[in-house]
Amino acid sequence: MVVPQTDRSPTRDSVAVRLLAEQAFSRAAGAPLIEGNAVDLLIDARANFDAWLAAIHAARSTILFENYIFRDDETGRAFREALCERAKAGVRVFLIRDWMGCLGQSRHAFWQPLIAAGGEVRTYNPPRFTSPFGWFSRDHRKLLVCDNEVGFLGGICVSGAWLGDAKKDIAPWRDTAVAVRGPAMRDLATAFADIWATLGDALPDDALAIATNCLPVGQMDLRVVATVPNTAGLYRLDQLIAAMARRSLWITDAYFVGVAPYVQALSAAARDGVDVRLLVPGTSDIPAVGAVSRAGYRPLLEAGIRVFEWNGSMLHAKTAVADGRWARVGSSNLNLASWIGNCELDVAIEDENFARRMEGQYEIDLGNATEIVLKMPRRRRRKNIGEAAPQSRDGSDASEARNAQASGANTGDASEDAAQRAAAAAAQDAQPARAGPPYPRARGGSSLNINSRELHVTFRPHADARLLVKRERAHDFRGRAEHE
Repeated sequence: MVVPQTDRSPTRDSVAVRLLAEQAFSRAAGAPLIEGNAVDLLIDARANFDAWLAAIHAARSTILFENYIFRDDETGRAFREALCERAKAGVRVFLIRDWMGCLGQSRHAFWQPLIAAGGEVRTYNPPRFTSPFGWFSRDHRKLLVCDNEVGFLGGICVSGAWLGDAKKDIAPWRDTAVAVRGPAMRDLATAFADIWATLGDALPDDALAIATNCLPVGQMDLRVVATVPNTAGLYRLDQLIAAMARRSLWITDAYFVGVAPYVQALSAAARDGVDVRLLVPGTSDIPAVGAVSRAGYRPLLEAGIRVFEWNGSMLHAKTAVADGRWARVGSSNLNLASWIGNCELDVAIEDENFARRMEGQYEIDLGNATEIVLKMPRRRRRKNIGEAAPQSRDGSDASEARNAQASGANTGDASEDAAQRAAAAAAQDAQPARAGPPYPRARGGSSLNINSRELHVTFRPHADARLLVKRERAHDFRGRAEHE
């Protein structure tokens, strides 16, 4: 009997695999793939603030603004005045501020001019006696939607701290955001409307309809991952990306506190030959989080994951890029608060051109970073049992020669010889650390000296093994701590 052959061409197999992957991503993230978008990468606060203010001034119908921190400073007041001007011109302005994020940054009275101009302002999750522990959930999103023209999201708050302070020699913070145009605007506006509805009356239908009436404008496919408490959509997506990456997975995170399942996923990828890199702040605006993050370096390094610390004032970006094909930008940090507890907003972009731009920016960032490496201490060579003692030049036993020399030497000579040997050993140990390219490939036993910032990581293979980190900073971050 002849068994009929099924038509299983490589093309059909590849299409089937792609459809299966798309289904897995959609189910994990709880977000469908949206086609026909254009996405611009915006680096650091100045580029973002200028683009945000330009979009606000150009708005003709609706502005949706949601951010974790609005600070009462020159930057915050510039945005308030721009929103007031648009509200007086008849543009409907809806703004959400987080109570915890704005604590100590600005009060609700800061927005009285906007309210008087016709804008609406709501505060997310202020403390309530009926829910004493409810304040743990925060609205950590950073979103601005103007009409149906453009939407911005990323990790940047409305605060002058992101711009640095030249007078105090504080460099601008390193952060990343994107500008999105196209059909994905519908999901951005819907994400805002969902939070707005939990704080009072729903967003007017006509306001939401204007923001969601968007036509295709580009070729990029993306997903809008709008996380709310207890959904963990981005956590599942991050796990899936770590499992599916084949060539590279480069991650930047401001407050990395890796949980065991995610660390194991990254470690498994690294052991499979994937180039896994993690870039984190060298100096954090929240020192306690920085200490916890550093405490988790050991399993990452032992698995072959390359860990880098940023040399600037503060690294606040939350991004990832995998295999030169997939990239993520948004507000979510790699910790349980963002994955499970907060309202977060990210975009996962499936576009090779955009992913290559993200990889290029990552390479630039590593030029101002220090790599963490494991360093094995030098061990003294022990003489094996039964090994012959070294011979002197005349063939006599070297130990006998030393004994003869010691017997004829006085105490002062012996002390001088000991001091000379100690000085020679100290000079050898004080040799400068190996320097190389901006981020050389470090292997066990090496130490780096990059950008005048020396770092030694020593691995002690004892029962009380610890990861010892010693840093000499070119300058410390002297800015006032922000929330996030």
